[in-house]
Amino acid sequence: MLWVGFHVLVFILLILDLFVINKKAHEITVRESIKWTGVWIGLAVLFGIGIWYWGTPQMALEFATGYIIEKSLSVDNLFVFLTIFSYFQVPAKYQHKVLFWGIFGALVLRAIFILGGVVLIQQFHPVIYIFGGFLLFTGIKLAIQQEQKIEPEKNPVLKLLRRTMGVSKYYHEDKFFIKRLGHTFATPLFVVLVLIETTDLLFAVDSIPAVIAISENPFIIYTSNVFAILGLRTLYFALAGLVNIFHYLNLGMSIILMFIGMKMMLSDIFKIPIALALGVVVGILVLSVAASLIIPKKDELEK
Repeated sequence: MLWVGFHVLVFILLILDLFVINKKAHEITVRESIKWTGVWIGLAVLFGIGIWYWGTPQMALEFATGYIIEKSLSVDNLFVFLTIFSYFQVPAKYQHKVLFWGIFGALVLRAIFILGGVVLIQQFHPVIYIFGGFLLFTGIKLAIQQEQKIEPEKNPVLKLLRRTMGVSKYYHEDKFFIKRLGHTFATPLFVVLVLIETTDLLFAVDSIPAVIAISENPFIIYTSNVFAILGLRTLYFALAGLVNIFHYLNLGMSIILMFIGMKMMLSDIFKIPIALALGVVVGILVLSVAASLIIPKKDELEK
């Protein structure tokens, strides 16, 4: 009943979002975006309080930690979304619809990933060391790698899509498909949706093990993921113009991934209390944001 009730709640929220609040395609302003980002965060907080009241304080802390980790890791998604939208010159008023359906698909894919990951750990416990090592490796790689140039045109999924079905050259309002001369063609908006979906799938590879390191309760892992994703599209419009300000956030995320990886690998020897883990994650995020605001980027210092 808990699972059913949660999905009914999410379904109602998504229907309200697409067919009531954003019934007409329009450009989302920063002010509107910040307002709705606050609403989604508020809903997550209320849900966490509900878990504390009807569940246990431990479960509530696990939810809060998982939510913060997922939310912060999702910022990387926003940078990629911005690149994809800019590359395909997606009109601003249609971007919300693409993000909506992209997130809807992400909920299904992440549910499969989460249940698979939890079952793996329960049936074959040593896999926890593989997950932990992967997170540690990912964190180190993120810390030392230079900024990578994203080239959507080279995406293998996009190449496969263009080989298997016709794609029109122009946008047709907010439609994903059109019919011409008895044939169905995908529009560039559908191409963008496919790229958004595959991008989220790639990011889930490291974000989901990070939350599994915090909790092995599938409901806590899934709901923290869902609430982080639900507020992602409104957060995108708030941060789209500020992507270069938080230049130390990637370093902060790499440290968090390394910390979570170590926590996972040491779980059989020493269990880090969840309250301490939450404090470390929040502390690293605050420091990385503060450093971004105080210390200018290298290229700005050279000017």
